[in-house]
Amino acid sequence: METRVAVISIIIEDPEAVQAVNDLLHQFSEFIIGRMGIPYRAKGISIISIAIDAPQDKISALSGKIGRLPGVTAKAAYSK
Repeated sequence: METRVAVISIIIEDPEAVQAVNDLLHQFSEFIIGRMGIPYRAKGISIISIAIDAPQDKISALSGKIGRLPGVTAKAAYSK
């Protein structure tokens, strides 16, 4: 199956959502190349960047599931 490389940017504004985000990332861990998390305490948010190599549908599924969590925003940028 063909895969694509993508970056998923996640902003968590609700601290209660952190565990749900981590649970979803764990479910897709076989596709994750790397992860960077930045707690931005001055604004009370967390910023997470995920590099992923997966089939298009898996990337879309992960980004969509994360983005539907209350207090969380997620966007994906894909390689060509």
